[in-house]
Amino acid sequence: MAGSASSASAEGNGGDEVSLKEKGNEFFKAGNYLKAAALYTQAIKLDPSNPALYSNRAAAFLQLVKLNKALADAETTITLNPQWEKGYFRKGCVLEAMERYDDALAAFQTSLQYNPQSTEVSRKIRRISQLAKDKKRAQEVDSIRSNVDLAKHLGTLKSEMSEKIGSEECLKEIFSFLIETMETAVKSWHETSKVDPRVYFLLHKEKTETDEYAPVVNIDKAFESPHTHSDCFTFLRQYAEKSFSKAACLVVPKSIISYPQVKFMVWFKFCFMLLVPVM
Repeated sequence: MAGSASSASAEGNGGDEVSLKEKGNEFFKAGNYLKAAALYTQAIKLDPSNPALYSNRAAAFLQLVKLNKALADAETTITLNPQWEKGYFRKGCVLEAMERYDDALAAFQTSLQYNPQSTEVSRKIRRISQLAKDKKRAQEVDSIRSNVDLAKHLGTLKSEMSEKIGSEECLKEIFSFLIETMETAVKSWHETSKVDPRVYFLLHKEKTETDEYAPVVNIDKAFESPHTHSDCFTFLRQYAEKSFSKAACLVVPKSIISYPQVKFMVWFKFCFMLLVPVM
Protein backbone atom coordinates (compact mmCIF):
# COMPACT_ATOMS: atom_id res chain seq x y z
CA MET A 1 0.00 0.00 0.00
CA ALA A 2 1.26 3.45 -0.87
CA GLY A 3 0.48 4.99 2.53
CA SER A 4 -1.44 8.17 3.31
CA ALA A 5 -1.46 11.34 5.36
CA SER A 6 -3.19 9.36 8.12
CA SER A 7 -0.57 6.62 8.15
CA ALA A 8 3.04 7.38 8.94
CA SER A 9 4.39 3.84 9.02
CA ALA A 10 7.68 3.36 7.19
CA GLU A 11 10.79 1.31 7.65
CA GLY A 12 13.94 2.92 9.10
CA ASN A 13 17.44 1.66 9.78
CA GLY A 14 18.85 0.63 13.16
CA GLY A 15 19.92 3.12 15.81
CA ASP A 16 18.45 5.91 17.87
CA GLU A 17 16.65 7.33 14.85
CA VAL A 18 14.53 4.14 14.70
CA SER A 19 13.38 4.61 18.26
CA LEU A 20 12.61 8.25 17.58
CA LYS A 21 10.70 7.32 14.43
CA GLU A 22 8.65 4.72 16.27
CA LYS A 23 7.83 7.18 19.02
CA GLY A 24 6.87 9.68 16.34
CA ASN A 25 4.58 7.09 14.77
CA GLU A 26 2.87 6.54 18.11
CA PHE A 27 2.24 10.25 18.57
CA PHE A 28 1.04 10.49 14.97
CA LYS A 29 -1.50 7.71 15.47
CA ALA A 30 -2.65 9.43 18.67
CA GLY A 31 -3.26 12.64 16.74
CA ASN A 32 -0.40 14.60 18.29
CA TYR A 33 1.10 15.68 14.98
CA LEU A 34 3.23 18.46 16.42
CA LYS A 35 5.05 16.08 18.76
CA ALA A 36 5.34 13.52 15.97
CA ALA A 37 6.92 16.09 13.65
CA ALA A 38 9.39 17.08 16.38
CA LEU A 39 10.45 13.46 16.89
CA TYR A 40 10.85 12.90 13.14
CA THR A 41 13.01 16.02 13.02
CA GLN A 42 15.26 14.63 15.74
CA ALA A 43 15.52 11.35 13.84
CA ILE A 44 16.41 13.19 10.63
CA LYS A 45 19.30 14.92 12.37
CA LEU A 46 20.69 11.47 13.19
CA ASP A 47 19.96 9.98 9.76
CA PRO A 48 19.52 12.79 7.18
CA SER A 49 19.52 10.42 4.19
CA ASN A 50 16.55 8.29 5.33
CA PRO A 51 13.59 8.98 2.99
CA ALA A 52 11.08 7.32 5.35
CA LEU A 53 11.70 9.97 7.98
CA TYR A 54 11.00 12.81 5.55
CA SER A 55 7.91 10.97 4.32
CA ASN A 56 6.58 10.62 7.85
CA ARG A 57 7.33 14.23 8.71
CA ALA A 58 5.60 15.32 5.51
CA ALA A 59 2.49 13.47 6.70
CA ALA A 60 2.69 15.22 10.08
CA PHE A 61 3.19 18.64 8.49
CA LEU A 62 0.21 17.97 6.22
CA GLN A 63 -2.00 17.30 9.23
CA LEU A 64 -0.70 20.52 10.80
CA VAL A 65 -1.54 22.35 7.54
CA LYS A 66 2.07 23.41 7.15
CA LEU A 67 1.80 22.73 3.46
CA ASN A 68 5.02 24.29 2.19
CA LYS A 69 7.05 22.32 4.72
CA ALA A 70 5.11 19.17 3.89
CA LEU A 71 5.77 19.65 0.18
CA ALA A 72 9.48 20.22 0.78
CA ASP A 73 9.71 16.97 2.76
CA ALA A 74 7.80 15.08 0.07
CA GLU A 75 10.22 16.40 -2.56
CA THR A 76 13.18 15.36 -0.39
CA THR A 77 11.66 11.89 -0.03
CA ILE A 78 11.51 11.59 -3.81
CA THR A 79 15.06 12.87 -4.22
CA LEU A 80 16.42 10.33 -1.74
CA ASN A 81 14.46 7.43 -3.24
CA PRO A 82 13.01 8.24 -6.69
CA GLN A 83 11.52 4.76 -7.10
CA TRP A 84 9.59 4.71 -3.83
CA GLU A 85 5.92 5.33 -4.50
CA LYS A 86 5.24 6.85 -1.09
CA GLY A 87 7.19 10.02 -1.84
CA TYR A 88 4.95 10.73 -4.83
CA PHE A 89 1.89 9.83 -2.77
CA ARG A 90 2.89 12.30 -0.06
CA LYS A 91 3.48 14.95 -2.69
CA GLY A 92 0.09 14.28 -4.24
CA CYS A 93 -1.66 14.62 -0.87
CA VAL A 94 0.01 17.96 -0.18
CA LEU A 95 -0.76 19.30 -3.66
CA GLU A 96 -4.37 18.20 -3.22
CA ALA A 97 -4.56 20.22 0.00
CA MET A 98 -3.13 23.18 -1.94
CA GLU A 99 -5.89 22.67 -4.54
CA ARG A 100 -3.22 22.19 -7.21
CA TYR A 101 -5.20 19.32 -8.64
CA ASP A 102 -3.42 18.89 -11.96
CA ASP A 103 -0.04 18.64 -10.21
CA ALA A 104 -1.51 16.33 -7.57
CA LEU A 105 -2.91 14.07 -10.27
CA ALA A 106 0.51 13.81 -11.92
CA ALA A 107 2.10 12.88 -8.58
CA PHE A 108 -0.50 10.19 -7.86
CA GLN A 109 -0.14 8.76 -11.36
CA THR A 110 3.62 8.45 -10.84
CA SER A 111 2.99 6.77 -7.49
CA LEU A 112 0.69 4.28 -9.21
CA GLN A 113 3.39 3.47 -11.77
CA TYR A 114 5.65 2.28 -8.96
CA ASN A 115 2.82 0.45 -7.18
CA PRO A 116 0.13 -0.51 -9.72
CA GLN A 117 -1.75 -2.67 -7.20
CA SER A 118 -2.51 0.22 -4.84
CA THR A 119 -6.26 0.69 -4.54
CA GLU A 120 -5.66 3.72 -2.33
CA VAL A 121 -3.76 5.56 -5.04
CA SER A 122 -6.35 4.54 -7.64
CA ARG A 123 -9.10 6.03 -5.48
CA LYS A 124 -7.08 9.20 -5.12
CA ILE A 125 -6.67 9.48 -8.87
CA ARG A 126 -10.42 9.18 -9.43
CA ARG A 127 -11.13 11.76 -6.74
CA ILE A 128 -8.54 14.25 -7.96
CA SER A 129 -9.68 13.87 -11.57
CA GLN A 130 -13.18 14.93 -10.53
CA LEU A 131 -11.88 17.78 -8.37
CA ALA A 132 -9.73 19.03 -11.25
CA LYS A 133 -12.73 18.93 -13.58
CA ASP A 134 -14.91 20.80 -11.09
CA LYS A 135 -12.25 23.44 -10.51
CA LYS A 136 -11.76 23.97 -14.24
CA ARG A 137 -15.49 24.35 -14.74
CA ALA A 138 -15.71 26.85 -11.89
CA GLN A 139 -12.84 28.84 -13.39
CA GLU A 140 -14.58 28.88 -16.77
CA VAL A 141 -17.76 30.17 -15.14
CA ASP A 142 -15.80 32.90 -13.38
CA SER A 143 -14.14 33.76 -16.68
CA ILE A 144 -17.50 34.00 -18.40
CA ARG A 145 -18.83 36.28 -15.70
CA SER A 146 -15.78 38.53 -15.75
CA ASN A 147 -15.36 38.69 -19.52
CA VAL A 148 -18.96 39.51 -20.42
CA ASP A 149 -19.36 43.27 -20.53
CA LEU A 150 -22.95 43.50 -19.35
CA ALA A 151 -22.78 47.26 -19.01
CA LYS A 152 -21.90 47.58 -22.68
CA HIS A 153 -24.71 45.34 -23.90
CA LEU A 154 -27.32 46.63 -21.50
CA GLY A 155 -26.29 50.21 -22.14
CA THR A 156 -26.81 49.77 -25.87
CA LEU A 157 -30.15 48.10 -25.32
CA LYS A 158 -31.24 50.74 -22.84
CA SER A 159 -30.64 53.54 -25.31
CA GLU A 160 -32.67 51.68 -27.95
CA MET A 161 -35.55 50.91 -25.63
CA SER A 162 -35.78 53.97 -23.41
CA GLU A 163 -38.13 55.91 -25.70
CA LYS A 164 -40.31 52.90 -26.37
CA ILE A 165 -40.67 51.85 -22.74
CA GLY A 166 -40.67 55.29 -21.20
CA SER A 167 -40.79 54.18 -17.59
CA GLU A 168 -37.43 54.11 -15.80
CA GLU A 169 -38.91 51.75 -13.22
CA CYS A 170 -39.93 49.32 -15.94
CA LEU A 171 -36.46 49.47 -17.49
CA LYS A 172 -34.88 48.59 -14.15
CA GLU A 173 -37.27 45.68 -13.74
CA ILE A 174 -36.42 44.31 -17.18
CA PHE A 175 -32.67 44.56 -16.65
CA SER A 176 -32.92 42.89 -13.25
CA PHE A 177 -34.90 40.11 -14.91
CA LEU A 178 -32.27 39.74 -17.64
CA ILE A 179 -29.36 39.54 -15.20
CA GLU A 180 -31.17 37.02 -13.00
CA THR A 181 -31.93 34.84 -16.02
CA MET A 182 -28.31 34.98 -17.18
CA GLU A 183 -27.06 34.05 -13.71
CA THR A 184 -29.48 31.12 -13.63
CA ALA A 185 -28.12 29.86 -16.96
CA VAL A 186 -24.51 30.18 -15.81
CA LYS A 187 -25.28 28.34 -12.57
CA SER A 188 -27.07 25.55 -14.44
CA TRP A 189 -24.13 25.10 -16.79
CA HIS A 190 -21.71 25.13 -13.87
CA GLU A 191 -23.61 22.41 -12.00
CA THR A 192 -24.66 20.15 -14.91
CA SER A 193 -22.44 21.10 -17.88
CA LYS A 194 -25.54 21.77 -19.96
CA VAL A 195 -28.14 24.43 -20.62
CA ASP A 196 -31.67 23.51 -21.68
CA PRO A 197 -33.27 25.60 -24.46
CA ARG A 198 -35.84 27.74 -22.68
CA VAL A 199 -37.59 31.07 -22.80
CA TYR A 200 -38.04 32.95 -19.54
CA PHE A 201 -40.92 35.43 -19.30
CA LEU A 202 -41.20 38.46 -17.07
CA LEU A 203 -44.88 38.06 -16.24
CA HIS A 204 -47.10 40.93 -15.20
CA LYS A 205 -47.70 40.62 -11.48
CA GLU A 206 -51.27 41.89 -11.68
CA LYS A 207 -52.56 40.90 -15.12
CA THR A 208 -51.03 37.47 -15.78
CA GLU A 209 -53.16 34.39 -15.10
CA THR A 210 -50.42 32.34 -13.43
CA ASP A 211 -52.56 29.19 -13.45
CA GLU A 212 -52.57 29.31 -17.24
CA TYR A 213 -49.19 30.84 -18.09
CA ALA A 214 -45.86 29.65 -16.71
CA PRO A 215 -42.77 31.88 -16.49
CA VAL A 216 -40.64 29.32 -18.38
CA VAL A 217 -41.28 27.57 -21.72
CA ASN A 218 -39.08 24.79 -23.17
CA ILE A 219 -38.20 25.13 -26.87
CA ASP A 220 -36.10 22.04 -27.66
CA LYS A 221 -36.98 21.88 -31.38
CA ALA A 222 -37.13 25.57 -32.21
CA PHE A 223 -33.88 25.82 -34.18
CA GLU A 224 -34.06 22.64 -36.24
CA SER A 225 -35.23 24.42 -39.39
CA PRO A 226 -36.50 27.78 -40.63
CA HIS A 227 -40.04 26.38 -40.42
CA THR A 228 -39.82 25.30 -36.77
CA HIS A 229 -37.98 28.51 -35.98
CA SER A 230 -40.79 30.60 -37.46
CA ASP A 231 -43.55 28.59 -35.79
CA CYS A 232 -41.83 28.74 -32.43
CA PHE A 233 -41.38 32.48 -32.46
CA THR A 234 -44.96 33.01 -33.58
CA PHE A 235 -46.07 30.92 -30.62
CA LEU A 236 -43.75 32.77 -28.24
CA ARG A 237 -44.99 36.15 -29.44
CA GLN A 238 -48.59 35.08 -28.86
CA TYR A 239 -47.70 33.57 -25.50
CA ALA A 240 -46.00 36.78 -24.41
CA GLU A 241 -48.95 38.92 -25.47
CA LYS A 242 -51.62 36.70 -23.91
CA SER A 243 -49.68 36.37 -20.66
CA PHE A 244 -49.10 40.15 -20.48
CA SER A 245 -45.36 39.52 -20.22
CA LYS A 246 -43.17 42.60 -19.96
CA ALA A 247 -40.14 40.89 -21.48
CA ALA A 248 -38.81 37.50 -22.51
CA CYS A 249 -35.30 36.09 -22.42
CA LEU A 250 -34.19 33.19 -24.59
CA VAL A 251 -31.45 30.86 -23.33
CA VAL A 252 -30.19 28.19 -25.69
CA PRO A 253 -26.93 26.27 -26.35
CA LYS A 254 -25.02 27.74 -29.28
CA SER A 255 -24.56 24.26 -30.73
CA ILE A 256 -28.22 23.91 -31.73
CA ILE A 257 -28.67 27.33 -33.31
CA SER A 258 -28.81 27.09 -37.08
CA TYR A 259 -31.03 30.06 -37.82
CA PRO A 260 -30.40 32.89 -35.35
CA GLN A 261 -32.62 35.81 -36.36
CA VAL A 262 -32.75 38.17 -33.44
CA LYS A 263 -32.18 41.82 -32.73
CA PHE A 264 -30.35 41.75 -29.40
CA MET A 265 -27.83 39.03 -28.68
CA VAL A 266 -25.38 38.27 -25.90
CA TRP A 267 -23.03 35.44 -26.87
CA PHE A 268 -21.41 33.30 -24.21
CA LYS A 269 -19.17 30.27 -24.54
CA PHE A 270 -22.13 28.03 -23.95
CA CYS A 271 -25.37 29.82 -24.71
CA PHE A 272 -27.19 32.54 -26.56
CA MET A 273 -29.54 35.04 -25.02
CA LEU A 274 -32.22 37.29 -26.42
CA LEU A 275 -34.14 40.04 -24.69
CA VAL A 276 -37.49 40.76 -26.30
CA PRO A 277 -39.45 43.72 -24.94
CA VAL A 278 -43.16 43.06 -25.12
CA MET A 279 -44.79 46.40 -24.49
